[in-house]
This record gives sequence, structure tokens and C-alpha cells, in this order.
Amino acid sequence: MSDSEAVKHMPLYRIGDMADRAGVSRQVISTYCMYALLAETARTPGGQRLFDESAVRRIRLIQDLNRRYTLREIREIFIRDRL
Repeated sequence: MSDSEAVKHMPLYRIGDMADRAGVSRQVISTYCMYALLAETARTPGGQRLFDESAVRRIRLIQDLNRRYTLREIREIFIRDRL
């Protein structure tokens, strides 16, 4: 199965649903995307961002790191460690 086929078979969540699943606001998710800490999996035909279940784990990781580091520092960590 190719990567694009795998995306078609996994559940995808709009930003509001992902915010509810992760226990954060939509603005938090938008901020993480703006800092390139979180990337959408796909987009709807109307351009809405879609996220897969792995985004919940990444959001929680970012929140945990944000207790000690700024978002810019977290981005540098992600780049350095290829996360």
C-alpha cells in the first residue's frame, strides 16, 4: 500500500475535532502549525486542514516540551532530532 493509499484508509480529523481529541484549542493547533511543529496530513477540497491520530501524540509531546522550552526552541529540537 502506498503512502497516499494509507492516508485514504486512516481516519482524518478537522482542526476542531483534533482540538477536542487533544484537549487544546483550535488556536493552539494553528500556532503549532505556524511554528512548523505540526503538519496537516491532508486538506479537504475546500482547503480545511485534516490531521491523523498521530497529531494527538505530537500535540501532547509539544505541550510537555513547552513546559521547559519555547516553541522556537522546540522547533530547533525537532529539526535537530528529525522529529
